[in-house]
Amino acid sequence: MDLEDFFGSQTAIAVGLTAAVLSPRARKVLRRGAVYGVAGALVAGDAVSAAARGTRRGVQQAAATAGGASQGSAERAGGDGDA
Repeated sequence: MDLEDFFGSQTAIAVGLTAAVLSPRARKVLRRGAVYGVAGALVAGDAVSAAARGTRRGVQQAAATAGGASQGSAERAGGDGDA
Protein backbone atom coordinates (compact mmCIF):
# COMPACT_ATOMS: atom_id res chain seq x y z
CA MET A 1 0.00 0.00 0.00
CA ASP A 2 1.21 3.43 -0.86
CA LEU A 3 0.93 6.44 1.36
CA GLU A 4 -1.49 7.97 -1.16
CA ASP A 5 -3.98 5.17 -0.45
CA PHE A 6 -4.49 6.52 3.06
CA PHE A 7 -5.42 10.00 1.85
CA GLY A 8 -8.04 9.12 -0.77
CA SER A 9 -11.60 10.38 -0.53
CA GLN A 10 -12.99 6.88 0.02
CA THR A 11 -10.60 6.34 2.90
CA ALA A 12 -11.60 9.66 4.45
CA ILE A 13 -15.28 8.72 4.21
CA ALA A 14 -14.65 5.32 5.79
CA VAL A 15 -12.63 6.88 8.61
CA GLY A 16 -15.34 9.48 9.23
CA LEU A 17 -18.10 6.90 9.35
CA THR A 18 -16.08 4.69 11.66
CA ALA A 19 -15.43 7.61 13.98
CA ALA A 20 -19.14 8.48 13.96
CA VAL A 21 -20.15 4.92 14.78
CA LEU A 22 -17.65 4.59 17.59
CA SER A 23 -18.09 8.04 19.12
CA PRO A 24 -20.80 8.26 21.82
CA ARG A 25 -21.32 11.97 21.17
CA ALA A 26 -21.76 11.43 17.44
CA ARG A 27 -24.17 8.55 18.02
CA LYS A 28 -26.21 10.77 20.35
CA VAL A 29 -26.37 13.51 17.74
CA LEU A 30 -27.36 11.02 15.04
CA ARG A 31 -30.08 9.51 17.23
CA ARG A 32 -31.43 12.94 18.11
CA GLY A 33 -31.44 13.90 14.44
CA ALA A 34 -33.26 10.71 13.53
CA VAL A 35 -35.89 11.33 16.22
CA TYR A 36 -36.43 14.91 15.11
CA GLY A 37 -36.56 13.81 11.48
CA VAL A 38 -39.21 11.18 12.14
CA ALA A 39 -41.21 13.60 14.29
CA GLY A 40 -41.06 16.20 11.53
CA ALA A 41 -42.23 13.67 8.96
CA LEU A 42 -45.16 12.68 11.19
CA VAL A 43 -46.19 16.31 11.72
CA ALA A 44 -45.94 17.01 7.99
CA GLY A 45 -48.04 13.92 7.23
CA ASP A 46 -50.68 15.02 9.71
CA ALA A 47 -50.77 18.49 8.16
CA VAL A 48 -51.17 17.08 4.65
CA SER A 49 -53.94 14.69 5.70
CA ALA A 50 -55.75 17.45 7.61
CA ALA A 51 -55.58 19.70 4.56
CA ALA A 52 -56.90 16.90 2.37
CA ARG A 53 -59.78 16.25 4.78
CA GLY A 54 -60.63 19.96 4.85
CA THR A 55 -60.57 20.15 1.07
CA ARG A 56 -62.77 17.07 0.79
CA ARG A 57 -65.29 18.54 3.26
CA GLY A 58 -65.35 21.83 1.37
CA VAL A 59 -65.94 20.10 -1.94
CA GLN A 60 -68.71 17.96 -0.45
CA GLN A 61 -70.40 21.01 1.10
CA ALA A 62 -70.12 22.94 -2.14
CA ALA A 63 -71.60 20.03 -4.07
CA ALA A 64 -74.43 19.69 -1.56
CA THR A 65 -75.15 23.40 -1.70
CA ALA A 66 -75.06 23.46 -5.50
CA GLY A 67 -77.23 20.34 -5.67
CA GLY A 68 -79.77 21.79 -3.27
CA ALA A 69 -79.85 25.10 -5.12
CA SER A 70 -80.36 23.44 -8.50
CA GLN A 71 -83.17 21.24 -7.14
CA GLY A 72 -84.86 24.25 -5.59
CA SER A 73 -84.69 26.29 -8.78
CA ALA A 74 -85.96 23.33 -10.82
CA GLU A 75 -88.93 22.97 -8.47
CA ARG A 76 -89.69 26.69 -8.67
CA ALA A 77 -89.46 26.68 -12.48
CA GLY A 78 -91.57 23.55 -12.91
CA GLY A 79 -94.23 24.44 -10.38
CA ASP A 80 -96.39 21.80 -8.74
CA GLY A 81 -98.27 20.80 -11.88
CA ASP A 82 -101.76 22.00 -10.74
CA ALA A 83 -101.96 25.02 -13.07
